[in-house]
Amino acid sequence: QVQVVESGGALVQAGGSLTLSCAVSGRTFNYYDTAWFRQAPGKEREFVAAISASGHSTNYAVAVKERFTISRDNAKNTVNLRMISLQDEDTAVYYCAAGRTALAASSSSSYAYWGQGTQVTVSS
Repeated sequence: QVQVVESGGALVQAGGSLTLSCAVSGRTFNYYDTAWFRQAPGKEREFVAAISASGHSTNYAVAVKERFTISRDNAKNTVNLRMISLQDEDTAVYYCAAGRTALAASSSSSYAYWGQGTQVTVSS
């Protein structure tokens, strides 16, 4: 069984920065691509960023591409999402996901394992 646990969500001012972390345990971490998705109130869950199992390939949503950076540490079984220049529209619950995908896929259906989410609130 694979467990996914996010941390790092917080209230932050617009223009600020924040790093989310995700710990994946239970199976060999470097088998899995990992990704971040988010869901704002009243909206559908959307793709944010993904990174391949090796860490060599990344994929970003257009809305975050210049501001967010996904990285992973296979020795520590963690994946991070560094977010800068945060905007009101970044307010959402952020979910970490892991799965065997077609190389850092952006589709939520590609990921079998999900965390419970961590809240990010950006205040202006």
